[in-house]
Amino acid sequence: MDQQKDSKLSRRDLLKSVALSGAGLELASLRTQKASAGTKGDEQYLKIPKASYDSVVGMNFPGMDIVRAGFIGVGNRGTSLLENFLALDNVQVTAVCDIVSEFAARAQGKVEKAGQKSPVTYTAGEHDFENLCERDDIDLVVIATPWKWHVPMALSALSHGKQVACEVPAASTLKECWELVEASERYRRHCIMLENCCYGYNEMMVLNMVRAGLFGELTHGAAAYNHDLRSLLFSKKSEGLWRRFEHLDRNGNLYPTHGLGPVANYMNINRGDRFEFMVSMSTPARSLFAYRSQHLAADDPRMNEVYKCGDLNTSLIQTTKGLVITLEHNVSSPQPYDRINLIAGTKGIFRDYPPRIFLDGQTEGEAYTGIDKYKSQYEHPLWKKEGELARKLGGHGGMDFIMCYRLVQCMREGLVPDMDVYDAAAWSAPAPLSEMSVAKGSAPVPFPDFTRGRWKEPRS
Repeated sequence: MDQQKDSKLSRRDLLKSVALSGAGLELASLRTQKASAGTKGDEQYLKIPKASYDSVVGMNFPGMDIVRAGFIGVGNRGTSLLENFLALDNVQVTAVCDIVSEFAARAQGKVEKAGQKSPVTYTAGEHDFENLCERDDIDLVVIATPWKWHVPMALSALSHGKQVACEVPAASTLKECWELVEASERYRRHCIMLENCCYGYNEMMVLNMVRAGLFGELTHGAAAYNHDLRSLLFSKKSEGLWRRFEHLDRNGNLYPTHGLGPVANYMNINRGDRFEFMVSMSTPARSLFAYRSQHLAADDPRMNEVYKCGDLNTSLIQTTKGLVITLEHNVSSPQPYDRINLIAGTKGIFRDYPPRIFLDGQTEGEAYTGIDKYKSQYEHPLWKKEGELARKLGGHGGMDFIMCYRLVQCMREGLVPDMDVYDAAAWSAPAPLSEMSVAKGSAPVPFPDFTRGRWKEPRS
């Protein structure tokens, strides 16, 4: 295992050895670009640029009877989202785009099976999404492609007057975060990150409990994306064709939003408080080297890759009000799935995986208890109303359907969305910020205020 070999050369060798069978990105283009721009040149975007356009904080959707949707990327994740949207009334899918024509045809068939008119397909190369965005029969563009394409696709959709719902993370650099903010403000359209974990059953119930004051004054939380993805990262299809490359050039928390989004909601981030600074550190990179030595042939080109990203990245975020969040990322080690999902205050604490709670003065003594007894009072209304269908459809336990249902509800009723572009930027920013901190010997780095001061305004 020679960790001194050139990672760029090994990536080229890999790209020559496999064929594309994932959505949204051509291997030929990967040969000429890094997995991420990283933090080089990104520090200038720690400063808050002068606003050129009005804020979209509190901006309503215009309201509409039918939500006409176009999908960019209909591989595994995009197809799952498509199925959830097709299960909703008053959603019409007018176009789908994927560079793999078989995926586009599969999505087209699902739309037809749902009783809708056959959508137009776009499969003519990696930039054919631009033609989809130009259509005048689309209100919402749903993006489910590799990370590197999220921002260019979102910018194209916004510039053509479309609302955007983008898979996570919304952006990989601070520059991209600001580009999304400016485009949303300029074109007066929302750019929403599809953070499904904010709509999980436990997360929404705990949010109700927080708002009811059960935990008292909040002091700290914890979040994570700890998920053994080794087999996926080395797969020769789907995300295995691109996601592992991120580990070659980056060292930090590459995927922060699943754990962080719910905790940010508990703490009213961008709605009375904001992330102020971060400190981050990474372990050595060991587990991907060990895994491939056991599972790949000695002459496999991937054996020459050098991974930069540590197995575990641990970060601390402090908010302007002094609250502290622990944030973890580990997709390289053998472990059970865990997002931690902890919130605590002066009256008690909740921990997930498994879900358990302790409240000051409880009759059960000094021990965690289950959460079942709280469900009747604090179960979220969306889960009470749509939970049965959500669980039937699946999609991460039903959270995907609840997320899609709520987005369409907001669009149809002309409501303010639950999450906006400032949330997408703030929740994505820990990735480049953690890289900066690790590169500086775990020095603190400031969070940009993407709201430009509007975080001080409470919102429902």
